[in-house]
Parts: sequence; structure tokens; C-alpha cells
Amino acid sequence: MQVISHYRLLDYVWLTLMAMTISSAFIAEATEPSLWATLIIAVTVALKGLLVANRFMELHNAHPYIRASINFYFCLVPFMIVIVYLFPEFLADMTRL
Repeated sequence: MQVISHYRLLDYVWLTLMAMTISSAFIAEATEPSLWATLIIAVTVALKGLLVANRFMELHNAHPYIRASINFYFCLVPFMIVIVYLFPEFLADMTRL
């Protein structure tokens, strides 16, 4: 069994992040706004955030409360993206002065 070095793993994570960024940009430009496109983009945002936090910021070594709050943030933002897509008029009315 071959063990991947830390730097090689970071290379793979970076390539994955680049592929996810390019594919989500392609989806956003090539498709009409829809729930499926929004869900794919939201999941991509969550995965990219978690990968960056855990691999490049080395969040897995952080205090459990910090790790939990950052992981919660990267799950909350995509959820909010989907909520804004589903209820734009309601949210506009709630935030109007």
C-alpha cells in the first residue's frame, strides 16, 4: 500500500478545487437558473469551503469549537444560497426598509 505524501495530497486537493471551480462556473454560465443548478453550485461551495478549511488552513488540528463553527459556516452558506433561490420575494420583503 502506497502512502501519499502531504504535499502530493495538497496537489490533488488543489486540482480538485480548480476542477470544481471551473465546472461550477460552466454550469452557472451555460444553464438557465434552476433549482438543480443552484443545488449543484451550493454543494460545490460547501465542498470547496470544507476542503480549503481542512486541508489548506489545517482546521483538523484546530480546537473542536473552532472546527465545528467553521464547518457549520460552510454548511450554512450553501443552505442560505438555496433559501434565497427558493424564496426571493419573501426575503426581499423581509429586508425592505
